Amino acid sequence: MATSNKVIITCAVTGSIHTPTMSPYLPIKPGEIAEAAIGAAEAGAAIVHLHARDPETGRPDQRPEAFAPFLPIIKQRTNAVINLTSGGSPTMRVEERIKPAEFFKPEVASLNMGSINFALFPMLNRYKTFKFDWERPYLEGTRDLIFRNTFKDIEFVLATCQNNQTRFEFECYDIGHLYNLAHFLDRGLVKPPLFVQSVFGILGGIGPHPEDVIHMRRTADRLFGDQYHWSVLGAGRNQMAIAAIAAAMGGNVRVGLEDSLWIGPGELAPSNAAQVKKARQIIEGLGLELATPDDARAMLQLKGADKVAF
Repeated sequence: MATSNKVIITCAVTGSIHTPTMSPYLPIKPGEIAEAAIGAAEAGAAIVHLHARDPETGRPDQRPEAFAPFLPIIKQRTNAVINLTSGGSPTMRVEERIKPAEFFKPEVASLNMGSINFALFPMLNRYKTFKFDWERPYLEGTRDLIFRNTFKDIEFVLATCQNNQTRFEFECYDIGHLYNLAHFLDRGLVKPPLFVQSVFGILGGIGPHPEDVIHMRRTADRLFGDQYHWSVLGAGRNQMAIAAIAAAMGGNVRVGLEDSLWIGPGELAPSNAAQVKKARQIIEGLGLELATPDDARAMLQLKGADKVAF
């Protein structure tokens, strides 16, 4: 793994996993998403990872038109690296999911590195009623859902963005996804330095045990050597524990309400910024330094905010 004494915090501010019933603090409307991203950047996030939602119902919305109201605001008010999802929602096909990155040509886009069962249905047990009609069937549908990311899908994303100078946050939910990424590296379809985001605790992917974190790190080291920067995200209550483990091992961290709605046991996070601040305390408590957006650009060899299309 490429080493640095600076730690990148990525903040994923809304995502497509959680539904509006689950937290009153989940950003839904464009203005809320913009303010959440700006607050996270001010708290210390170098990268903001962005999804869009229908402003009336909170349902995931991957149309470029849904991103357009908040992207210029974030760019004008922060220096943060903007990362647009190509994961969208597990219920969407890749042709729909890639549209925002294709249209806006961001510095970074996410790219899921393999198909998995992506199970959200256990969350149904926590709620008796839902604010919107779409929420219950959306969660229940994941009992029989494969989040499709075939080799053809990945090739499609890479080909679609090949002229954009967009780099990728390679999301790896299991060990096999690292080998998939190594395959694309061997073919010359992706270029180092790779930004590898290891995802822990999604039902259907690798678990959140510390040994799982170590196994991911060791496998990535063996496959990529000094050609990659490692980052982690822990889903739900695992968020900060996994962030602490990875930071102590020289990794970068991702937090945000996409990945966890919580700030402590039984306590909802009041904002994305609150999670960033807590991650920052962990990092600085280890004697490490936070990466600025420009540090992240240098580490990941990004094209720069002045070259994006918004």
